[in-house]
Amino acid sequence: MSPIPPTPDSASTALSRRTFIAASAVGGAAAVAGPSLPGAEPGATAEEFGSPVTMTVNGTRHTVTVDNRTSLLDLLREHFGLTGTKKGCDAGACGACTVLVDGQRVNGCLTLAVRLEGAEVTTIEGLGQDELHPLQQAFIDQDAFQCGFCTPGQIMSGVGCAREGHTGSPAEIREWMSGNICRCGCYVKIVKAVQQAAGA
Repeated sequence: MSPIPPTPDSASTALSRRTFIAASAVGGAAAVAGPSLPGAEPGATAEEFGSPVTMTVNGTRHTVTVDNRTSLLDLLREHFGLTGTKKGCDAGACGACTVLVDGQRVNGCLTLAVRLEGAEVTTIEGLGQDELHPLQQAFIDQDAFQCGFCTPGQIMSGVGCAREGHTGSPAEIREWMSGNICRCGCYVKIVKAVQQAAGA
């Protein structure tokens, strides 16, 4: 019968545990940093690379490479210089970043730019290029703003609301515009402006 191998002493056990933890930390850091990409320079990670996307913004076609985490809001403001679309809560709760994508209202802060391949995007800058859009004029006529920060999102949402046919009554407009917050409290005048533009 062969002898039982000696049990490692506590010092060597602690060393092994320490070595394991150190190795795990290095491996975890590498996983967080992301895998190296084929053909990339040593040390390059996936975060350094984006994806190409082509979209039409206010009638102009753009092809850009963006970080996969870039929101439509940040793409519009930081890459295209279209700062009319506002960053309010950046969490989809205030509607200040409302734009139209293929004619539908979306929150720019919640929409990943890379998912909009081939999309048609309309921002407040593209709404009335030669003259004011009827809803822009209605906001002026009804004095439907104070500080104006939410106004671009309100107007884009109002355009979408009218296109969707939700302007039959003030109550209906309030319901379908409820995702757009006005901290100045201009709701009554905003509803009147949407009514005016919709001819209700």
